[in-house]
Amino acid sequence: MTVERPFTRPLRSLVFAPGDDAEALTTTATSGADAMVVDLEEPRTPYPERERVRGRVVARGFFDSREPDELPWLFARVQPPSTGMTLRDLDAVVGPSLKGILLPKIESPADVHATDALLTCAEVEHGLPPGSLLIYPILETANAIRLAYEIAMASPRVGYMGGAISRFGDIHQAIGFRWTAEGEETLFLRSKVLVDARAADIRYPISGMWGGRVDDADGLRSFATGLRNLGYYGMMLGHAGHVPLVHEVFSPTAEDLAYWQELDALATAAEVEQQDASGDKILHGEPGQGEGHVVHIAHVGSARRNLAWARDLGLL
Repeated sequence: MTVERPFTRPLRSLVFAPGDDAEALTTTATSGADAMVVDLEEPRTPYPERERVRGRVVARGFFDSREPDELPWLFARVQPPSTGMTLRDLDAVVGPSLKGILLPKIESPADVHATDALLTCAEVEHGLPPGSLLIYPILETANAIRLAYEIAMASPRVGYMGGAISRFGDIHQAIGFRWTAEGEETLFLRSKVLVDARAADIRYPISGMWGGRVDDADGLRSFATGLRNLGYYGMMLGHAGHVPLVHEVFSPTAEDLAYWQELDALATAAEVEQQDASGDKILHGEPGQGEGHVVHIAHVGSARRNLAWARDLGLL
C-alpha cells in the first residue's frame, strides 16, 4: 500500500513560539530556523478561552504578514478535534503562508481522518487548493506510539512525523520514563516511530526536543547527533538559539558530499560503459576499508539519495 504525498523539504529545525506573543513570533521568524510552530494549543498555562480569542487575533496578524514559501516555513499547533475547537484555531492561521498543522494529543488514525476533513473545509473557506495543507501528528500517547504506522498512512497530508520526545510533556506522562541526558530511556520510542515513518514513506522524519539545560551545548550536540545517526533529519526546538548547532548536526559535511559525488560519478561512468567486455568492478579507496571498497548498487543508491537530501537543503 502506498500514499501519494505532497513535496516536503528537510526541516533541520522546527522552533516553537507562543501564538499569543507578537514579539516572540517576530523574533523566532528571524532565527534562521527552517520552520517554526505558532502554538495556539498550549502557549502557556493557564490559557482560558478569553485569552485564546486574543491570541488568535495575534496569530492572524502574524500569518497575514508573511509571504507564501517565505522561510521559515510556518506551522501551527492547534487544539485537536476531540476538543471541538479546532476550526476556531484554524480560522486564525489558515492562509497562503501556512504549510500545515501540528496535531497534538493524537490517539489513532481516526484523529487524522477528522483533521483531514476539517482542513478541507478550512481550505475551501480561505481559498486554498484542497489538500495543500500538511498534517504533522505529534505522538504523545502510548497508543499513538503503538499505531504510528497506521497514523502516518491515514492521510496523504501526513508529511512529517517522528518520536515527539520531551522531558516533562505528555509522552513522559504516558510512558512513565525517567529522563536522562543520554536518552537511553527513549531510544526505543524514537527508533520504533522512525521505522514506522519510513515504512509509510515519510521522507524526512523529525524527532522531539532536547530536554536538558539551555546552556548545555555539549549535551544538545550529543543528543542531536544521536538522532541523526538513527536516521532523523531534524528535531523540534524550544529555543531559537539552538538553531545554528542543530543545523550543523543535521547537514552533510563537505567530506560527505565529496564521497557521495564520487560514488555517483563512478557509477555513472560504469553505467555508460556497461557494454565494456572487461567487466571490471567499481572500486573505491583501499581494500582495508571494508565494505565500501567494492562498490555495489546499494552504495550508489544510498549516495544518490543523500545527494538528493543535500539538494533539498540547497547545498548543491
